[in-house]
Amino acid sequence: MKRRTFLSLPLVLPAVPMLAVLPPANLPPKGIKVDANQDRFGQSFTFLGARFDLKVSGQDTAGAMSVYDTIRFEKTGPMLHSHTDLDEWFFVTEGEFKFQVGTEQFRLKAGDSMFGPRNVPHAFVKTSEEPGRILIMHLPAGSMEEYFLQARQLKNPTQAEREALLRKHNMIPTGPRLSPD
Repeated sequence: MKRRTFLSLPLVLPAVPMLAVLPPANLPPKGIKVDANQDRFGQSFTFLGARFDLKVSGQDTAGAMSVYDTIRFEKTGPMLHSHTDLDEWFFVTEGEFKFQVGTEQFRLKAGDSMFGPRNVPHAFVKTSEEPGRILIMHLPAGSMEEYFLQARQLKNPTQAEREALLRKHNMIPTGPRLSPD
């Protein structure tokens, strides 16, 4: 190995794990259009006071990512939790929200975004009176689509059942839901 190549390895090696989440080059060379207020597979659902429309499926990206468009009607959100196998990116398109990532709290409005890295507890809640809207991207897609399918089928689950489902999908509950105040 040449000395110059050997010395450059510490600069290149940190990028190698990122390549594992890039979609393979053999994906179909076509775009996928999903109309406004529609779900990728025509299966919109309501969960935690919000309507969810899947816009980009992990099936479309060989698991590299998934994207949900959510319309939040109620002043509620997920409990404080972390993901062991994926990062989340949030983009507020309507309304106002309070986010917590780690120990910090943030106020977001339309046009603002928030990154929640894996293994860092995070949660959010709608604070505006009118409906709010957030795009949520999971990188990689992980089993989030399956989690939402299973979670919305639970009828009056106990706290233990909710937490077991979270853990099954590599989410660790770390605290309560945020208050909108």
